[in-house]
Amino acid sequence: MCVVNRSDSYCLSDLSSGGSTLLGYIGIDTIIEQMRKKTMKTGFDFNIMVVGHSGLGKSTLVNTLFKSQVSRKSTGWARDEKIPKTIEIKSVSHVIEEGGVKMKLTVVDTPGFGDQINNDNCWEPISKFINEQYEKFLKEEVNITRKKRIPDTRVHCCLYFISPTGHSLRQLDIEFMKRLSHSVNIIPVIAKADTLTVEERQEFKQRVRKELEMSGIEFYPQKEFDEDMEDKSDNDKIREAMPFAVVGSDKEYQVNGKRVLGRKTAWGIVEVENPNHCEFAQLRDFLIRSHLQDLKEVTHNIHYETYRAKRLNENGGLHPIPSSDTQETATLVTYEMQFCRWQCVCN
Repeated sequence: MCVVNRSDSYCLSDLSSGGSTLLGYIGIDTIIEQMRKKTMKTGFDFNIMVVGHSGLGKSTLVNTLFKSQVSRKSTGWARDEKIPKTIEIKSVSHVIEEGGVKMKLTVVDTPGFGDQINNDNCWEPISKFINEQYEKFLKEEVNITRKKRIPDTRVHCCLYFISPTGHSLRQLDIEFMKRLSHSVNIIPVIAKADTLTVEERQEFKQRVRKELEMSGIEFYPQKEFDEDMEDKSDNDKIREAMPFAVVGSDKEYQVNGKRVLGRKTAWGIVEVENPNHCEFAQLRDFLIRSHLQDLKEVTHNIHYETYRAKRLNENGGLHPIPSSDTQETATLVTYEMQFCRWQCVCN
């Protein structure tokens, strides 16, 4: 028996207990291709912050990660150049293209961090900068006339560089990660790992993980953000390997007939991308090839939403920025304020 419903018809024999059986090709599988084309046109934004005291090779590592001079030259402070008395925030943006995919990469450097005799509260300028980017995004969102695409300057990832002492974390390391781990994705890395033996490296990694756990510091990827068992299994392996012990270099050397990135020592060449020499390759794959999009989603859905909820609760709603001084605009502003207050009461 067939049932006619307006201009469409189907046979009851085509229906099963679980729903209808499709007899022809619809094309749902093309959605992924549509999304890919759309994303290719708009491109990506990725903002990475590097934090650590001078001389740990922060800029060199970022340049090595993206195989381009995307960060300032890492040469240390010249004799005639004064060390900043306060932390400076420097942002450099580049557009990187690979395989037709464009990504606007912004590297946020923090020269002066941890370089003073008294480093009390030296994380505050960094925390302020991170929150300022959330504030910019929030103000754009509550505008009456919003941009089609809001510029995203929020920090998606913070690489925190740990000195390869082989002993323990500094109190400054613990304080920084404890205070900022709830507002940004922190990925701790052990810098200049070639200064440690393999045994020293493993012992230091275990000690760092234990100290972070005892201090209640959760680094990315956090366990509570695992979406399913597959994610949990993959992320557990990553968490067990962190912090990654890395070596950065933008110099090439000839090794066994191949050009490789590395650091030349009296004992030979430390190959940056050789997993037997350091864990740079694991960091790169984790940061770019497997978790870049997740870093952006956690930033938006967790850290930014936490900031947004806090701001709205504190101020009873963030006033939208009027596009004109007309009575109509003023009325819309009033409605927006009333709605935000009602939303805060309900929550």
